[in-house]
Amino acid sequence: MEFRKATALDIDCIMKIIRQAQAYFKENGINQWQNNYPNNETIKGDIGNGYGYVLEDRGEIIGTVAVSFDGEKTYDVIYDGEWLSSGEYAVIHRMAVDDVYKGRGLSSVLIKYIENICLDKGVHSIKIDTHSENISMQRLIKKNDFKYCGIIYVEDKSARLAFEKIF
Repeated sequence: MEFRKATALDIDCIMKIIRQAQAYFKENGINQWQNNYPNNETIKGDIGNGYGYVLEDRGEIIGTVAVSFDGEKTYDVIYDGEWLSSGEYAVIHRMAVDDVYKGRGLSSVLIKYIENICLDKGVHSIKIDTHSENISMQRLIKKNDFKYCGIIYVEDKSARLAFEKIF
């Protein structure tokens, strides 16, 4: 497997995985990633900003994630808790694995690759948020030693559970 920066040539494959996740959320009554988000423009922006990554196996893209080291303005204020640290951190957004490959621990593999990028940059904190109904993501986050920190509000004013991992 190879974890690499996404390119414009990857957008269709990334969007296929995103659409699968959107359908899963909709089928399970989870109001996350609906209303045409994320979309092609979101993914193009990730790639243009250097945030987009893909997990590839034998030439096939099987996972996608956005990783930013530029901070996250919605994380500036946290309610009913506090962040574990106040220094530099990475943010994980838009993580998804192709339906065919679910259940193989690949989201944890993505997190390990992200941790390695962080260590290469001398960053020892990762922050992430998820919808309160997204139980599978919450399980993944906790399984990978993230700690619950509180509630943040995203741009559309909806609440998200916020987590951080120090390593």
